[in-house]
Amino acid sequence: QVQLVESGGGLVQAGGSLRLSCAASGSIRRFDTMAWYRQSPGKQRDLVAAITSGGTTYADSVKGRFTISKDNAKNTVYLQMNSLKPEDTGVYFCNARWTPVVERTYEHWGQGTQVTVSS
Repeated sequence: QVQLVESGGGLVQAGGSLRLSCAASGSIRRFDTMAWYRQSPGKQRDLVAAITSGGTTYADSVKGRFTISKDNAKNTVYLQMNSLKPEDTGVYFCNARWTPVVERTYEHWGQGTQVTVSS
């Protein structure tokens, strides 16, 4: 019953910054994991960053440059992207997962937002 809507994408120059937002139509507190994935031209959709109650995790390619955070009161997840590189170009998707029992997982995806980093 949760819809995810990404925003904040756009065109930036290398070295610049961008902040992506993922707004949920309902509470995000039930989700075990919220994450950002990226799909670059000609590549598969890969994990960029994730946040759980235990902390955060990042792809090696973005460590030290990207920061994932969330605001439960606003039902929103953010991805702060600094020192952007052309290789960061792609469509960024918001993902939410909830595993109430071991054998069942509920997953939601947003429509994605385009990020283009020029050289």
